[in-house]
Amino acid sequence: MTPPPALIIENGTIILPDRLIEKASLICEGGRITALGKRVKRPLDAQIIDARGSYISPGFIDIHVHGGAGADFMDGSAEAVRTALKAHARHGTTSIFPTTTTGSPEQITAMLSTCREVRDSWEPEQGARIAGVHVYGPYFAEDKVGCHSQSGRREPSAEEYAAWFRDDLVRIATCAAELPGALDFYRAAKKKRCLITCGHSNANWAEMAQAFRAGMRHVDHFWCAMSSVVSLRNRFGTPMQASMEQFVLATADMSTEVIADGLHLSPELLDFAFRMKGAARLCLVTDSNRALDMPPGRYRFGSAKDGSWFESDGLVGRSGGSLASAIVGMDHMMRHMHRSTSAALPESVRMASLTPAERTGIASQTGSLEIGKRADVLVLSKRLEVKRTIIGGVEVVC
Repeated sequence: MTPPPALIIENGTIILPDRLIEKASLICEGGRITALGKRVKRPLDAQIIDARGSYISPGFIDIHVHGGAGADFMDGSAEAVRTALKAHARHGTTSIFPTTTTGSPEQITAMLSTCREVRDSWEPEQGARIAGVHVYGPYFAEDKVGCHSQSGRREPSAEEYAAWFRDDLVRIATCAAELPGALDFYRAAKKKRCLITCGHSNANWAEMAQAFRAGMRHVDHFWCAMSSVVSLRNRFGTPMQASMEQFVLATADMSTEVIADGLHLSPELLDFAFRMKGAARLCLVTDSNRALDMPPGRYRFGSAKDGSWFESDGLVGRSGGSLASAIVGMDHMMRHMHRSTSAALPESVRMASLTPAERTGIASQTGSLEIGKRADVLVLSKRLEVKRTIIGGVEVVC
């Protein structure tokens, strides 16, 4: 790929992980950030973008996302993958981890193969960069499948996941901690240096502690499809037991994520999660599905062939009286987190950029505006709406 020409974004407020720099400029050369601050030396023949007082932000990183614009990553086609990548770039996501649902072995294999193919032939104009795949389904607890297809749920199979871990594609790996074989799954994922997560689980503290010792360090979408003191009483009886919530909040090395769309969690819960875990251990995720940027209607969650059905009302997905994933982008999540909680703007942006980069091991390349990092940059309006998306120094027209 030919290196992009030099680019200057000037007259904006740069968002760093811990502060803002007003009336500043940022310079990108060869797809990398080469200078930023109030006084920078302009390269010759550079494209100039006047931010006109807007914000200059790092691109967002989504570690839990299923699709958008009518496409689901589980559709298994390059067209579907690229459609979703473009959709999320519109909402400021520059690095993405396509996420599996439950599904047949053949469907998951097809999804992985297609994401590998698209990643290896990717150009910035195609939308968000695939930083890896999040294997999320199919290893869920039977009573915590949620809106996913029950028929695609199963227990870990070493033969199956060994094929998933054959190269560096899978970077995030989820399994319910109480399942037979979960600890072996975690150990295999740890050898590949994945972010190892527990999700769609009814695990108690003891099972979480075992999982932690095996390498698990993250819990998917906090308070959604996860154990509680009440659900554990139904499973174990008395005395009541500590759940995933208590384990995550009491364990400093554990991180988690929230869906800050305004419908999954109240502002009080979002602020509680932020105050308990802090911006360095709390990620924003979209968990969005194919109904992102689509009109209200009935859609498949997962494969277009046989995924479970859900209804979109234009605000959120719903299935059987429960929520079924989000239908808004990371820009919405960041705005809502900032406006509805005590998180300052740099902290809100950090949770959508640097924190997921750190948790997935890509922070040396992206996630914040630093000299030497990839030029994954957004220009956000004063209302925090995406005006421009730049990936690797190339402006993406979405």
